[in-house]
Amino acid sequence: MLHFIIQTIARLMALLGGLVLCLVILAVCISVAGREAADLANTGYLGVLGAWLLGIGLGPILGDFELVEAGTAFAIFAFLPITQLSGAHARVDIFTGGLSAKTRHRIDTFWSIVMAVIVLLITWRLFEALQDKHRYGDTTYLIQFPVWWAYAACFGAALVACAISLYCAAMQSMGKE
Repeated sequence: MLHFIIQTIARLMALLGGLVLCLVILAVCISVAGREAADLANTGYLGVLGAWLLGIGLGPILGDFELVEAGTAFAIFAFLPITQLSGAHARVDIFTGGLSAKTRHRIDTFWSIVMAVIVLLITWRLFEALQDKHRYGDTTYLIQFPVWWAYAACFGAALVACAISLYCAAMQSMGKE
């Protein structure tokens, strides 16, 4: 039952990360199209239509790179749980392929524990940064949204990644991959 809950949470996080990533991609496409259309309208080839389009605000999305940065950071943290649970991290099996199953299991257990420690460390430092960003009221340059919002979203996803990494390390060390 616990594995089902962990698996469901990891999948939901991956879906949420995928949704955010799709929104980021959509924002980039709209921004690039707006930038190109505004450039065309500025050339004068479109005449009155171009002036009207510019008048209603045709152009890139203000702060598009700020949105891309925050959305991509969240997506990365949101994908960590499913990646850890499925063991889909990059591996180099060229050195371990010839080892016994018992030795490979010990190596996998070691790296599963190391991954859990690393995710815990990253989450701790992310929490410290979140507190700093909130305390000092940092905002993004163009659209002026509080930076701590993005840190909070990433921290929430990192907490889920911590729980799942610890679960994976425990299961791996007990031999219940």
